[in-house]
Amino acid sequence: MPVDFLTDEQEQRYGRYASEPTPAQLARYFHLDDADRKLVQKRRGNHNRLGFALQLCTVRFLGTFLTNPTDVPAGAVAHVATQLDIADFGCLARYLERPTTHREHAGEIQQSYGYRDFSAQPEHWRLVRWLYERAWLSAERPSILFDLATARLVERKVLLPGVTVLARLVASVRDSEALLRSADRAANRLWCVLSKLPNSKQRARLEELLQITDNSRTTGLDRLRRSPTRQSAPALVDALNRLVEVCSLGINALDVSKVPPTRLKLLARTAASVRAQAIARMPPERRAATLLAFVHVLEATATDDAIDLLDLLIGDLLATSKRTGEKERLRTIKDLDAAAMRLKEACSVLLDPTCDDDRVRTEVFTRISKEHLAMAMAQVEALTRPPDDDYYDVMMRRWKHVRIFFPRLLHIINFEGTEAGRPILEALRFLYTVEGRRKFDASAVPLACVSKSWLRLVVNPKGEVDRRAYTFCVLESLRHALRRRDLFVSPSQRWGDPRAKLLQGDAWACVRSTVCRTLDLHPTAQPELEALRRQLDEAYRRTVENLPTNAAVRIEQVNGRDTIVLSGLDKLEEPPSLIAQREQLQEMLPHVDLPEVLLEVHTRTGFADEFTHLSEGNARVEDLSISICAVLIAEACNIGLEPLVRSDVPALTRSRLSWVQQNYIRMDTLIRANARLVNAQGSIPLAQLWGGGEVASADGLRFTVPVRTLNAGPNSKYFGVGRGITYYNFTSDQFTGFHGIVIPGTLRDSLFLLEGLLEQQTSLRPTEVMTDTAGYSDVVFGLFWLLGYQFSPRLADIGE
Repeated sequence: MPVDFLTDEQEQRYGRYASEPTPAQLARYFHLDDADRKLVQKRRGNHNRLGFALQLCTVRFLGTFLTNPTDVPAGAVAHVATQLDIADFGCLARYLERPTTHREHAGEIQQSYGYRDFSAQPEHWRLVRWLYERAWLSAERPSILFDLATARLVERKVLLPGVTVLARLVASVRDSEALLRSADRAANRLWCVLSKLPNSKQRARLEELLQITDNSRTTGLDRLRRSPTRQSAPALVDALNRLVEVCSLGINALDVSKVPPTRLKLLARTAASVRAQAIARMPPERRAATLLAFVHVLEATATDDAIDLLDLLIGDLLATSKRTGEKERLRTIKDLDAAAMRLKEACSVLLDPTCDDDRVRTEVFTRISKEHLAMAMAQVEALTRPPDDDYYDVMMRRWKHVRIFFPRLLHIINFEGTEAGRPILEALRFLYTVEGRRKFDASAVPLACVSKSWLRLVVNPKGEVDRRAYTFCVLESLRHALRRRDLFVSPSQRWGDPRAKLLQGDAWACVRSTVCRTLDLHPTAQPELEALRRQLDEAYRRTVENLPTNAAVRIEQVNGRDTIVLSGLDKLEEPPSLIAQREQLQEMLPHVDLPEVLLEVHTRTGFADEFTHLSEGNARVEDLSISICAVLIAEACNIGLEPLVRSDVPALTRSRLSWVQQNYIRMDTLIRANARLVNAQGSIPLAQLWGGGEVASADGLRFTVPVRTLNAGPNSKYFGVGRGITYYNFTSDQFTGFHGIVIPGTLRDSLFLLEGLLEQQTSLRPTEVMTDTAGYSDVVFGLFWLLGYQFSPRLADIGE
């Protein structure tokens, strides 16, 4: 079984000293305590004592004994020798004079400190189970699994086996596509499980999605995965019809609880991104599983699209009505001012103390005629609005617009809710029952969701209920309740019941041990909470002790209460030498075309080799890397294939580029290629000086979207009068972008922070992540701790 997923650097680093240990590593692994010294001092001669101590520190640090126990960096030898008061480090060479000595010492260390062989049970069985669960529950690359398995063995005091032994174990569990250019065991299991779920009728309907109908130029799959792009009532009707078509396939009624959601989503993502023809060429089992996963996930996605569009339509309805009402009010402001001036003149007579009471009416009508005064009162009554008015009467002019989608919405979407959302649910059920009827009993109308500002429009003085006003009132309340999560729909990702995503009862009891074992947490909360309590107490006491001498923080009185004030960091001015060096470096850079840069990067890294054929993993052609780079440029620059077509170059013919675009460029190959680039960057000495990949930062980049899409949101601060999206970028301390997520509009970044860390597939293992205020939330702190990450936000309002 090939194990070529390991890079040369990984193989050379495995079980050996790759470089001098850092000061932190020396303090953690090479410090000898009293028990260590007592055991070391039993040896005869400085060379035996130093050699024994180095073997002990080596097995702690590397997890294995070296074939040549003296092959230790000089800094580590000096650090250990200093602790043993050994001045002559050269005596270490005598440690190898008697070959059996270091083997006997290794055996004694193994027995004294509880180190176990790799094949010893039950630890070996536990490792295999842990690897298989990790491969099944996630989609991590084999190189990452290899590093995680190595760290686990070192932590559990299991001696590392040979590099090929551990690599073969990882390969046998995962059999990654990067190894065999075919599906792994976890994927095979996934396809097998999913393909057996649908019956023959459902399987036939799934196969029909890949067929082109007589009255259409596209397949059913292409039609279903096309999300709505226009914000209109007809578009919402189309979105609801799309949801009905997806539900009619009956896939969501199948039990997929045995499949991890992450696996299901990854498979569905493949079906959503590759061409229907490529899916049609898959083996039957894989094709059925891919289509089933797509449809199963699509039902929630289609529901989200419909509710997203509903939210946008209601929001636009409210905003448009308010703008229209304000414009109309501005047009009538002169008439209102004139009427108010007449009433002011009349009221001035009432307030005049020199005017007798019996002469008031005569004096008023002398200044203003009775007819003009009546007209002024009528104008004030018509043009003035109550303080809580939101131009609801203007909104009700859009009745025909709402009737386009509202009946269809009531029949298709089944809203659910909490106790706080019950009044709105009752109102929706009532509107559903009276749909198509002209008359209804006003006493049966539930009015609990009607606000005071709506009440005067919904119920007239005669006690009759205005159906139009009641419908608009329910729509506005529906939008607010959906955003508060008092109402929700199912199945859904963005608008579903947040409580349903928590494992409870038997479901949690079944997976508690697996989840806790994967996260290395205690199965009960109390020990973990006690450890956190101690950390908090220590941090608090340390902060209090350092506060009097900490010049960067002080406590001041602000608005009558104590407030923490942090001193800002001083700006570091760039020295002239740095500016001159930057300009000189800029002049030295060669001016080359983008295709040449991409091809040279491939020559140095081989990233194009990660692009494999969708259904035939070993399908390669001559100069395939040139075709792949051409397609990447076409898509990245948004210029299409036409400018890159060269009929005299076999690798750049139209048919070749189209074939590559359909079969090689997809989400999983792009992720693997990016991982290859990140790994290549990490091997550069300069990047290693910048950092070790353990620290990362995440921030959002705003982009205006020039095409119609519901995922773009308005934000005048970033997009002006247009709409845009946020590209949430993750950057390591080696200055590599190891992941990115497209966020609709300008939603809060913290919702996507953990998703980026858990989904990234590079060899980097960032454990500390820095964000700005937008990436912060209290819940994220707890989630980071549960998953073993350090959350380090930089908060703009930390004093508050």
